[in-house]
Amino acid sequence: MLHLLTLEEWTAQRIHDVLDLAARVKASPEDYHQAMHRKTLMMVFEKPSLRTRVSFETGANQMGGHGIFYDLATSPLSSGKENIADMIRVMSRYADIIMCRLFEQKHIEEMAALSRVPMINGLTNYAHPCQILADLQTIREKKGDLKGLKLAYLGDGNNNVTHSLMFGCAKVGMHISIGCPSGAEYAPLDTVTASAEKTAAETGGSVHITTDAAEAAKDADIVYTDSWMSYHIPLHKSEARVKVFNPYQVNAELMAHAKKDAIFMNCLPAMRGYEQTAEVIDSPASVVFDQAENRLHVQKAVMITLLEAANNA
Repeated sequence: MLHLLTLEEWTAQRIHDVLDLAARVKASPEDYHQAMHRKTLMMVFEKPSLRTRVSFETGANQMGGHGIFYDLATSPLSSGKENIADMIRVMSRYADIIMCRLFEQKHIEEMAALSRVPMINGLTNYAHPCQILADLQTIREKKGDLKGLKLAYLGDGNNNVTHSLMFGCAKVGMHISIGCPSGAEYAPLDTVTASAEKTAAETGGSVHITTDAAEAAKDADIVYTDSWMSYHIPLHKSEARVKVFNPYQVNAELMAHAKKDAIFMNCLPAMRGYEQTAEVIDSPASVVFDQAENRLHVQKAVMITLLEAANNA
């Protein structure tokens, strides 16, 4: 069974194939209006969501399918009357494809091992593959060929977006430079770095991690940032984290280190005055709403790809 759990497990060819399909879906959505005819997408949510829920549910509906929202907070699982193994065994007998937005990566991996149908990681603390596929689609639209481009990521290096960017950029031969504070709490996981470096060595890309924000942004084609307070970070850490991350705020001064035609990206939600200034995110260089829109198109492509693979298995 083909799943999308992390981009580490996907080949560069599969990533490019999905991006090509997403471009066709975006250009001619009417050609795919029955791609999920009578198919049911089960959407399991443990974390809050705007873009993930709306884009997946809309995508399924626009392709003739049906999306079901299932909130774990009100499920038997939350009361201890159900377990993950039994839940996924039941769900995969009802639905044709399942997307989960969870805290723990190990839980979606456990589900995938038991599921009869394709599983999609809509986000965990470890990875956010759907977001990065949409990011790569957006970069291709703005910059053309991905290979050889430099993406600078500023801020919290130890989060799902950073990890998936490292996997994704390395797979397609891009150079990724991460500017983040030192220490295990803020830097990418060593295992992710090692895996991305190995892949980059094979594809002609590179992975660079530095504590110097200007160094990370130097000559970048894309400057990217994300929230300093991911959903799993306790609120009481907010004040301390703002102080730690403030040197990595993407502002006009930092953008000046990138190429003149660099684009700015943030997967949203974004807080102006924190991870980036308003003058950056609301500038002509910002493509954040193109990113958000492309979640719809690329996730349609992911669902088509996984359902076709399951049908041919």
